[in-house]
Amino acid sequence: MHYLTDGIIFILTWYLAFTNMLATEIQSWLVDTNETPTILTEEVPETHRLSWLPSSIGEAIPNILLQSAEYQQAAVSGATGLTGSTTDEPLEAIVNIFCTLTTDDYIRTTTGTGFFIDPDGVIMTNAHVAQFLLFEATEEIGDTDCTIRSGNPAAPQYHAELLYIPPSWIQQNATVMSAEVPMGTGERDYALLYVSKRVDGAPLPAYFPALSFNAKLLPLSIRGSTITAAGYPATALLTNGPNADLIPQKATSTISELYTFGSNYADVLSISGSVVGAEGASGGPVLNQDGDVIGVIVTRGDDSTDGAGSLRAISLSHIERTLMQETGFSLAQNLSGNLPYRANIFAKTLSPFLLAILQQANY
Repeated sequence: MHYLTDGIIFILTWYLAFTNMLATEIQSWLVDTNETPTILTEEVPETHRLSWLPSSIGEAIPNILLQSAEYQQAAVSGATGLTGSTTDEPLEAIVNIFCTLTTDDYIRTTTGTGFFIDPDGVIMTNAHVAQFLLFEATEEIGDTDCTIRSGNPAAPQYHAELLYIPPSWIQQNATVMSAEVPMGTGERDYALLYVSKRVDGAPLPAYFPALSFNAKLLPLSIRGSTITAAGYPATALLTNGPNADLIPQKATSTISELYTFGSNYADVLSISGSVVGAEGASGGPVLNQDGDVIGVIVTRGDDSTDGAGSLRAISLSHIERTLMQETGFSLAQNLSGNLPYRANIFAKTLSPFLLAILQQANY
């Protein structure tokens, strides 16, 4: 079975590499639209331009879920439950995602932030945080346990399953989980989790404290706008060990810059420094003045220009656009349908292959 899995992964990786190469070759035959910002440099005011970040994904996107009849059916069937926001307080909506990997030689803990984006128990976070949930399905390298914690200080509340994590992110960032401090641009660094049960076995709440979101394209005039960021900074954990209390934080800050991955849309927001800006805040929400989530924290920023505790966040419009590419459905549609069934289909369809890619890259 191990050799069969390796063979399938080899074929899948070869196919994706081939399509990436083909896309690059085709792109070279066409007019290079990437030169547009260079042409506009002398004509367009600074406030009308976007700074560029490198894109590692390219034009070839895995279409496995687009071709999965089961996944497509799960997305449109059995749509039940609540929709919309049930709180406007980010400290009520954020959660701490705490994972422990126990092997014969060591115990490793990881921590990140997420937030309820749907009252039926859907959590949005980063792919580099959620990837550890893939290891809960195997004991080949050890025992992995991920817990959803909330409150002040964070306390264990729920267990969750992967609802979605971009295969393209796993393919390009398989070695990130070995890094002490994950780095990257944040491209497609998002994931959706689905709360499946409480840690104490009690019934799940009738609804969860979900924030409203706005996935529309961001105007360039949003530079300088006031935002609110929230998360579970892990400074105490890094200093005092895994048993240290984690305290939720929120802060008011500003958007200092906008970046694009070549889409010519605002894909990344630079956030000026605040108390939220520390390891562990990844996956936290960024809200506009209307109280809508417009971004998800992905990395630390540049403290030399934006002050201590600066952050970068990917925009909800980037998530919306790339979700459509990989699943055929918008963010709102990915939050509806038969969520338990969809999580089960994802676990059967993609999780084994994504897990094998991570294992080969890290162990």
